[in-house]
Amino acid sequence: MKVAVFTETFLPKIDGVVSILCLMLQRLNEKGHQVLLFGPPGGPEEYAGAEIFGVGGPRLPFYPELRINIPRKRVWERIQEFRPDLVHVVNPFFLGPFGLSYARRLNVPIVASYHTDVPRYVRHYGGPFGAVVEPVFWSYLRTLHNQAHLNLCPSTTTLKDLRDHGFSRVRWWKRGIDTELFSPGPRDAAMRHRLTDGNPDDFLILNVGRQSPEKSLDTMRDNIFKIPGVRLAMVGGGPGHEQLKEYYRSTPTVFPGYLRGAELVSAYRAADLFLFPSTTETFGLVALEAMACHTPVIAARAGGVLDIITDGANGFLFDPQAPSQMTNLVRRLKDNATLRQEIKDNGLAHARSRSWQATMDQLVDYYHLATRLFNQVASRRRRRQVKRV
Repeated sequence: MKVAVFTETFLPKIDGVVSILCLMLQRLNEKGHQVLLFGPPGGPEEYAGAEIFGVGGPRLPFYPELRINIPRKRVWERIQEFRPDLVHVVNPFFLGPFGLSYARRLNVPIVASYHTDVPRYVRHYGGPFGAVVEPVFWSYLRTLHNQAHLNLCPSTTTLKDLRDHGFSRVRWWKRGIDTELFSPGPRDAAMRHRLTDGNPDDFLILNVGRQSPEKSLDTMRDNIFKIPGVRLAMVGGGPGHEQLKEYYRSTPTVFPGYLRGAELVSAYRAADLFLFPSTTETFGLVALEAMACHTPVIAARAGGVLDIITDGANGFLFDPQAPSQMTNLVRRLKDNATLRQEIKDNGLAHARSRSWQATMDQLVDYYHLATRLFNQVASRRRRRQVKRV
């Protein structure tokens, strides 16, 4: 199968969406599928056998890591040369509508995947107008997604949310990780020293991800540092990075920036606990990565993480409306090594059951389903035309 992918984000940016896309390209290549990916400029020209075609555009003023990607004539020419069997539009917003248009002109099936809770991000970036603008974003995204023959989302929570907002033909595309990379292993003393700022005997709490207002990262400060001997490492970057550094300036917190691959695995293994306060995650890939590295997880009871954590069994959940609950949960795990080991073991067992290969094979099955749905629509259209004649 020849698949054309249109995505608003890709390497060198690092986030959960990009991680999923990289695994997707690897698996499609392994299975003999040919992929042409259109995305933002500045990335590699090739990844896992897929051609990467950079599309230019200005950066978003309030979020410079993202661009308003607007294709030029050469994009249409290239996709015509490629002659895809299917178009997959990832997080359609700026570039995605062009992908939808090209697919209709080529008369091929369309799959759209929903990864980021953009409408709710508007609450954090829209100021006093956020609540007013949010329904407009829902309407815009619904209009785009309902042009697809199949819509995919990463969690049961998001599935219900999209259906409640009028999205059609929505299916759950499960998530998995590379459990050969993200796995238990010895604690690296140098990484432990780095993340604890030279205090390796303290209790190290880790957070990994994009550092932006919608992630609720500020809620950790006044709740975890009530506990003596606790340190925090916040791995990642983003539009809120400098503000967070200032906000946590007087606390035992380090900001090592983005880590990838073996370094990121080493960071997970070095931590005593992974804390995930975000309430806007459509999945929460980093929580599953931490569990796969045998690190216990505490997370907000919201979003896609509910498909990962069974409260009190393989992790702990706190009410995001009462973030002070995280204090007692952190204290329980810090003071009870037996409980911590039990949560770690159960989390590891769950993570090992979430193979990324299986989730990408599910994606290919969805490609075939979208093709069948496309053919059914075409067949009905032909019958109607015959009846008119």
